Amino acid sequence: MKLDIIKNQWLDIVFEGRNKIYGAYELRKSNRNTTIKALIIGSVIFSFAVAAPLIASLLPDSEEEVVNNDIKIATVKIAPKKEEIKPNQPPPPPPPPKVDQVKFVKPVVAKANEITEDPPKIVDLKDKKVGNETIKGDPDAVLTVDEPVGKGPVTEIIQEDNNVYNTAGIEVKPDFPGGIEKFYKFVGNNYKTPEEEGLKGKVYVTFVVEKDGSLTDIKVLRDIGYGTGAEAIRVLKKCPKWTPGEQNGKKVRVLYSLPITIQSAE
Repeated sequence: MKLDIIKNQWLDIVFEGRNKIYGAYELRKSNRNTTIKALIIGSVIFSFAVAAPLIASLLPDSEEEVVNNDIKIATVKIAPKKEEIKPNQPPPPPPPPKVDQVKFVKPVVAKANEITEDPPKIVDLKDKKVGNETIKGDPDAVLTVDEPVGKGPVTEIIQEDNNVYNTAGIEVKPDFPGGIEKFYKFVGNNYKTPEEEGLKGKVYVTFVVEKDGSLTDIKVLRDIGYGTGAEAIRVLKKCPKWTPGEQNGKKVRVLYSLPITIQSAE
């Protein structure tokens, strides 16, 4: 007996004498129909996927581009801009008068029969301007003459020298009335030493002798405590005016340094 494996005859031989109610028999019995259905459905899907671009190209576009050709263009006339007239403005200067002008002809070497225009003579060029064409001036025009430069007083601006000079490079050093020794004596007589036993050391002070002889910018560079620096500032503030220093014949500001030696009584 010849068997056809496509048909279900072989199932009866395989399951002969076995339980055909079992699901394996029914599954194999319906396998042929399931395979054919799957093949048909797969073929349809594959054919649709291949033909989809062609079908899409044949379909008309759903959205048509709408072009509005009804466009109206209206011309608007803009009023000319009014020029603002500034008040209290001087009138514009009159235009320069016309002056006789003689056309200048460039000299060219040519044959006698080719000369079309004679060059101007030297007499014609006297008191005339040379230009590209001949222009007749206005003999009745008013000549404008530039106003001469005024001869008022000239103020010289002199920049004030406020630099602070050092005593080492100054031409005329500042001086205390009566000499520097009297300055030391003034400081010694007015300086009040703190009442501290064994107090000893130096107070270094700097100050600026101004152009009027007064002392400003008093600074204590170093002191020994107990109010020694503040006392030095107090004494210098009550100091009389000095004779100011000079540089290039002019009074200038000069920096001065002062060491004060302090030694309390034992």
